[in-house]
Amino acid sequence: MGIRPLIFGLLAGLAALALPLHAAPTPAPKPKTTQKKTAPKKKPAPRPTPAPMVLEWDANGVPITHAASVVVADAETYRVLYEKNATEIRQPASTQKLLTALLVAEAGNLDRKLVIQPGDTHVEPTKLGFKPGDVYTRRELLRVMLVHSVNDAAVALARDNAGSVEAFSRKMNARARELGMRNSHFVNPNGLPDPAQYSTARDMARLALAAGRNSTIRSMVSTKEVDFRYSDGRVRKFKNTNLILRDNPACTGMKTGYTKASGHCLISSATQNGRTVIVVVLGEQKRNRMWFDSDNLLAWGLRAPRSLP
Repeated sequence: MGIRPLIFGLLAGLAALALPLHAAPTPAPKPKTTQKKTAPKKKPAPRPTPAPMVLEWDANGVPITHAASVVVADAETYRVLYEKNATEIRQPASTQKLLTALLVAEAGNLDRKLVIQPGDTHVEPTKLGFKPGDVYTRRELLRVMLVHSVNDAAVALARDNAGSVEAFSRKMNARARELGMRNSHFVNPNGLPDPAQYSTARDMARLALAAGRNSTIRSMVSTKEVDFRYSDGRVRKFKNTNLILRDNPACTGMKTGYTKASGHCLISSATQNGRTVIVVVLGEQKRNRMWFDSDNLLAWGLRAPRSLP
């Protein structure tokens, strides 16, 4: 073997020995993934049971109320049995639907059909959700308005009665003056807030007296629930918003109302042993207190002397 091949052989051997020095580096170990421990879900703390409301009496033996304005009246004689801030100007909210109902009921022909117009649907928040072109009778809309306080039904009835909400409002104010409601003014048929709209507890008691003498309204406000059939065939059950009517067998109904501006309002009536009383509560801040106070005032009124001492 010549010297040149020997040299090439030695170089090849050295190259083979050097290969391990240039091998790919060992990959770094993957970092360990630590699993986060999920904290156990805390059970929500139980809601504290509200303390039961305690019936308190004033020096004259009348249940103490927290509403801004109150009237208790004998429905037969309209003698005021008790009042508190009765002439204070307040927003009556949906209790004024009793005036809307009175005008519609007095106009009669309640089985006449009316066609819903687009403007009838532009109202919130409580509504039937009917559509333009739907057809209903006045009686159907009047009943569900009084039972569940839907605002779009009030607008449809007002427009059908007078041609427009503005024209109907003028009729409301004229009828209110006839009833002796001297400190009231109305601009819409449903009681939604408006600075130009107001009444008093005493005026609303006069309205309640007139509404209660109308047999159609008297029957409707005492209805605990109604099945309303839409034009497309759907049927929806609406419960009366007056909880006293559901729980107090002496209660004969009337009307609820609420907005942020008015607070919680309720006109209620009750009959027992041939006697009927009307209670108006306006501007109560707590809804459950409104039920409590109204219920106690009804019970007191049914037992009270027929006139103040």
